[in-house]
Amino acid sequence: MNIGIIGAGNVGGTLGKIWAAKGHTITYGVRNPLTPKTQTIVAETDCGATATYIKDAAEKSDVVVLATPWEAVGEVVFQILGLTGKILIDCTNPIEPNPEWPLSQGISAAEEIAKRLPGFRVVKAFNTLGAGNLSDVTFGAVHADAFMCGDDAEAKKTVAQLAKEIGFDAIDVGGLRSAEMLESLAKLWITLAYQQGIGPNIAFKLLHK
Repeated sequence: MNIGIIGAGNVGGTLGKIWAAKGHTITYGVRNPLTPKTQTIVAETDCGATATYIKDAAEKSDVVVLATPWEAVGEVVFQILGLTGKILIDCTNPIEPNPEWPLSQGISAAEEIAKRLPGFRVVKAFNTLGAGNLSDVTFGAVHADAFMCGDDAEAKKTVAQLAKEIGFDAIDVGGLRSAEMLESLAKLWITLAYQQGIGPNIAFKLLHK
């Protein structure tokens, strides 16, 4: 599968390395593909990974992964507006306000992205644990859960498979209207990890009896 990862930071870079090792073709989409930081991520990803500009990476990919800070989302959306038929995995969390994209009460970042990118099939996923855990999502004998939501069943099936390749147990929480809950779950993770001093080596798990 051709996967375009918009952003080459901790989340995007880690996901790219994992999926490249699983046989997917990874293209990083960034503002400047020639920066030392981006070239280092490309070299570490290996397996034929490349870097190019944001729009070019999205155009050549089947799945587009939005792995930028929330404040950079507006720029990305502007560049990929008009593309159609692609799955977009939204990993963002609106922790800090974005003056250019104020969110109405009760509206998630994922819903706002979907509204502005009507040609994409948006799935919210990979936003509820720290990037440092993505390379190993096993905690003792338990696999962390990847909670996801979206309005397209086939798109969610694809994202669930990508989650399983990372090592997650995939949990479908319904339509994209549920994205606000996942974004709140990310805020809870941050609160527990840093404000409560538990540390970042934690993840959420749905338990069954």
